[in-house]
Amino acid sequence: TLAESGLLRLVVAYASSLCVLSHRLEAYATWWFRMFLLVASIVACLLVWACLHDLQTREIPDWISVLIGVVAVVSSLLGWLGISIVWVLAGGVVGLAIAYALFRFAKLGGGDGKLIIAIAMLVGPVGILIVLFGMAIAGGVLSLIAMLRGQSDYAYVPAITAGFVGYVGFVHFLV
Repeated sequence: TLAESGLLRLVVAYASSLCVLSHRLEAYATWWFRMFLLVASIVACLLVWACLHDLQTREIPDWISVLIGVVAVVSSLLGWLGISIVWVLAGGVVGLAIAYALFRFAKLGGGDGKLIIAIAMLVGPVGILIVLFGMAIAGGVLSLIAMLRGQSDYAYVPAITAGFVGYVGFVHFLV
């Protein structure tokens, strides 16, 4: 379908950007940036799994959100994330506020909200704003596609994934 082919293109684009990044890493990368890419790759794989599950069943397994949260805490404690545990927890609180507002007023699903909280823990309170910007753009495109197809409900995890991939690209641009 159209959504699955778009998701496949997203995964291919992400994988090819990682290949390009690996060549650039030889020239200037730091240990931190390599660990950040490792964590981002693990989380991207989990988000792709969540996308596929959301597209098929309109549900997101809780273990994916929990695992992303655990990855955020552990990688922060090991110094791989680039932000301290305080910022991870602050990101979780900001993510909770955003997810609650979207759940309460925008009718976003509970699984989507839990995924936003987990990603907010991973990227911190400032990073989640960048992720939300990408999510809003991708969500608008998904909404237009759903309207053209006559659907009133659509999977939102692809938009969340696109926001995270956009964040990773933005961080790469800064580094």
